[in-house]
Amino acid sequence: MYAVVGCNECGNLWLLRDPETSESARCSRCGKTHRTAKLKRFFESDDRAAAREARAALLAKKHGDSEAFADVEHVSELERAVEDAGIDDREYLERSGLDADEVFEAGTRVGGGSGSTRSREEIVRDGVRESDEPTETAVVAYATDHGVPADATRDILDALTRRGELSESRGRYRLL
Repeated sequence: MYAVVGCNECGNLWLLRDPETSESARCSRCGKTHRTAKLKRFFESDDRAAAREARAALLAKKHGDSEAFADVEHVSELERAVEDAGIDDREYLERSGLDADEVFEAGTRVGGGSGSTRSREEIVRDGVRESDEPTETAVVAYATDHGVPADATRDILDALTRRGELSESRGRYRLL
């Protein structure tokens, strides 16, 4: 069971897993501890994706973007649009005057020939997961060490936070 709940201190909305099984929950933004029985539940579902969708709709409404959100059939449609936006690595390299095949071969050699297929998003998530103190600086350092540019890492952190897959509180990130 997942519930979309809100903090009466700072207005943050987050997903709470199994709200009936825990006595308290801490707001990911301001750190206030709430009794789960007293938290306002804006939406409940057994489906995590449905709860994420409801949270996204509530956030859109809160920020005055309900109309734009209504034009989108599902949040995954936005995720696909983000992935399709811009140019791919090959086109970027070639426009920069580099031989993309040589760059990819060099990357495979440096990576030990493993041909890692982790996406940038997976690398950023791993950075949050594996960091002792998952601040933006630490996650950016981890991701750049694994081939994700710093600006792209910051954009991915923002996107994951907006989608409700990460929370950020006092400069620290946490996977939800």
